[in-house]
Amino acid sequence: MSTIFWNTLKVTSTILGVSLLLANSTSATETVLEEEATTTVSEATVTQPNPSWDLADSTLAQQLPSSDNTNQVLDQIESYSQPLSEDDNSQSQLTSITELTDVSPGDWAYDALRELVEDYKCIVGYPDRTFRGNRPTSRYEFAAGLRACLDRIQELIAAGGVVTEEDLERLRALIQEFDAELAVLGTRVDNLDARVAFLEDHQFSVTTKLKGEVVFAIADVFGDTVAVPSPGTPTQDLEANTIFANRARLNFETSFTGRDKLRTRLQARNITSFSGVTGTNMSRLSFDGSNNNSVDIGELWYRFPVGENLTFQVDATSGDLNDTLINVVNPLFASSGSGAVSRFGRFNPIYRTGSGGGLGVNYSLGEFAEISGAYFADDANNPNNDFGLFNGNYVAMGQLTLKPSDFLTVAATYANSYYRGSDVNVTGSTGSGFARRPFGSGVATSANSYGVEANLKFGKLSIGGWVGYQNAILEEANLGLALQGVPRGTDRDVWNWAANIGIVDVGSKGSKLGFIFGMPPRARGSEFADGSRRDGDTSYHIEGLYRYKLSKNIAITPGVIVILNPEHNDNNDTIFVGTIRTVFSF
Repeated sequence: MSTIFWNTLKVTSTILGVSLLLANSTSATETVLEEEATTTVSEATVTQPNPSWDLADSTLAQQLPSSDNTNQVLDQIESYSQPLSEDDNSQSQLTSITELTDVSPGDWAYDALRELVEDYKCIVGYPDRTFRGNRPTSRYEFAAGLRACLDRIQELIAAGGVVTEEDLERLRALIQEFDAELAVLGTRVDNLDARVAFLEDHQFSVTTKLKGEVVFAIADVFGDTVAVPSPGTPTQDLEANTIFANRARLNFETSFTGRDKLRTRLQARNITSFSGVTGTNMSRLSFDGSNNNSVDIGELWYRFPVGENLTFQVDATSGDLNDTLINVVNPLFASSGSGAVSRFGRFNPIYRTGSGGGLGVNYSLGEFAEISGAYFADDANNPNNDFGLFNGNYVAMGQLTLKPSDFLTVAATYANSYYRGSDVNVTGSTGSGFARRPFGSGVATSANSYGVEANLKFGKLSIGGWVGYQNAILEEANLGLALQGVPRGTDRDVWNWAANIGIVDVGSKGSKLGFIFGMPPRARGSEFADGSRRDGDTSYHIEGLYRYKLSKNIAITPGVIVILNPEHNDNNDTIFVGTIRTVFSF
């Protein structure tokens, strides 16, 4: 270091910033400056300066060089002239070097710091009385220190103090010495100012972000015959055509406080379910559903925290248990756009026991546990008899989720649901017809559903699965059921289970390979006198998929589903479902 450099260190905190610049390589310096400028330029460009000093007519201003770079320095100082915040990283004025607990007489800059603190009183420290001299300085800290020293120098000039012409000359020499660095910084700030101004002028909204997902799918089913529910039922040949279909979603996500979220989803789709041609819901795709590409409201909910541990979500329409605050414990396969290609393979069917408008809640018990729940009514907006928020179809769910370690998640789930006679769907259209409507159509049914879910992660390998049990209860008696020996209050058991394995970053970062094996919901036994409505055999679901991520915004997923003994009837021929799902996200 030159003698001028060391002596000038006593005049202004500008030297501190310079010493940090010299202590790092040129490339490191440029990186730090660029990162700091990027993170702070937004605030800097909108903050209105309110300086307490004016150099226009001062002796110091006359002594400084009149170059454009000097003006840039002064402009930057003026831009950052607002007081520092009072948080943990804010700085406080010092009166003695001994107040800094991490500065000792043996430090190489001790004398310079002492004189800047005690003589010029323009060095500040953190509230914990540390200086943190080894950490990089931010542009805010640099500007604040520079302004403090300039304020002090101006006071000394006005009072006829000890600031000498030699000191001012050293300050001018310092600015001239780092003319190139200041020019680069000024250019970067100007460029960032222009970019921020453009974004502010063209941004969609100051509170709302737009996220989108478009699915293109080619799919087909193969098999000899249409699945029938019971042996002896007449069969027919399975005839299906290859389809090309789509789904488009636009999510408008709005935040008013930074911690809340209002989601409005617009959706259009035309992906027809294969159940109409195969005879079974076991062949359904995870992303099927059709409104003939009309645009409708797919989701409308508001999520907000109350304190640190409690969060609520209010769904106005089309709410699903799997999209609320309840963890389905199946992260690799839960998404319809990037997860399993089958409806059954996404998560435990217990999460499909109801939907509509309602309320979700999640309470964190710390890092390792949480309690969550939800209540949904299918026709919450309908004031007619047997409808509404409490008198129609509903589901109430509670779940305890445990995370004993970073690689293990387990959950225990319970749900109580009710279905009026015209709309019974105990299993959410994932298993056999008998499991979906254990007592037939047209009779009110309730269900108590229990589930256990788990996921184990080892690096890029994930192993998971679930077991689901549902006890369906007949809530409505009629003559036909009575003649069959099925009075009101009769119950039936429905079981399902699945295991899955997934590997991420296979072939490219973000890609994943997955396999699922399980038993779709199956109704056990029969309470009917003639033994009807009975799943006598066992179906098995086999699924394989590979999601290849072409880029940040495009992924292609070929997948195949194999259903052995569809509808839990081993007289049915195996059904194959194949698809290529392409997802564009933005």
